[in-house]
Amino acid sequence: GTATRNATQIADQAALLGARLSSGASADGSSVSTASLTKNFSEALDLVADVVLHPTFPPEEVERRRASRLAALVDDRGNPNRVVSRVGVAVLFGPNHPYGYDNDGTEESIKTMSRDDMMNFWKTHYVPNHAALVVAGDIPMNELKSLAEKEFGSWAKGEPPAPKIGAPEETKARVVIVDRPGAQQTAVRLVQIGVSRSTPDYPALEVMNSELGGLFSSRINMNLREEHGYTYGAGSAFVYRREQGYFLIGGGIRTDVTGPAVAEIFKEVRRMREAPMTPDELALAKDSQARSLPGMFETSNEAARALAQIFLYDFPPDYYAQLPGRLSAVTAAEAEEVAKKYLRPDQMILVCVGDRAKIQPQLEKLDLGAIQIRDADAKIIK
Repeated sequence: GTATRNATQIADQAALLGARLSSGASADGSSVSTASLTKNFSEALDLVADVVLHPTFPPEEVERRRASRLAALVDDRGNPNRVVSRVGVAVLFGPNHPYGYDNDGTEESIKTMSRDDMMNFWKTHYVPNHAALVVAGDIPMNELKSLAEKEFGSWAKGEPPAPKIGAPEETKARVVIVDRPGAQQTAVRLVQIGVSRSTPDYPALEVMNSELGGLFSSRINMNLREEHGYTYGAGSAFVYRREQGYFLIGGGIRTDVTGPAVAEIFKEVRRMREAPMTPDELALAKDSQARSLPGMFETSNEAARALAQIFLYDFPPDYYAQLPGRLSAVTAAEAEEVAKKYLRPDQMILVCVGDRAKIQPQLEKLDLGAIQIRDADAKIIK
């Protein structure tokens, strides 16, 4: 809701324009977005400006969203993939770090957050010198500039405080189990502290990870799925942030082979650290990265989303023009170097959501560190 439109009126006007209007937030930023026909863009942008500049956070809408969020949390507790994700970041970053929580928040935070909290956050952080207007479409710059000045020209500058992210605590390898008696599969996730999105090692990391677990043909997936039949699929990824992100390996593993599957994952991590990629592996990994980049610009929506990353992560304007060459230039030695630098088995935390009675004895044999039991909200049980 805004000063002149309630939630229903905003939705109705967007529908009449044939436009999409949405808002969202991540660990690094928040956005209000629209997509419309070019001829309706000025009216769609007016809706965006109204939402950004004149929100009222009506109490009834706040309570509707609060109830929806609380219901979603209940559903999430029954979803092993959501549980392993939430517990993974909680264990890795801890309760005193903002990255130790996912975007859905906690039951306590959702219940206690007030309308005043939301209004104060908006007043403090939604300022033009802390934002960017990103537009992709068939519109001349002079016309866009005129529209932007009309809609946002009165937006007053502010001085939002810099977020206090802080450095994550040093992590020690250990095992965390969330018990789901009778589960036929174990949701497995290995996590460790990673790097920021601005790291100069980004191209080499992406190439290396493509071969480790980023592609269907990756070593982890071929081992666990094709060679052993432990899973329908498993993979790995670096989750990048403005500040330090994290690395993960995950998949759904048959309960009876959870221990052996984890052992094979560690074997592939160590192999990636100890031996360079073959020429064929390197070529496939580099091609998969470089040749996927045009897909980020196939539609106006995707182009705007990609270009917004330039603002969010302080990239130079020619970042995407230079990235294919940087990816193609990665060598096997560089991929091996970043594997040794960033893949640290002795610091990886294993999170398993599954039948504790069946999987704990298997995991104890691997000697991966102390075993801790938590609930679906990441709270320690023992």
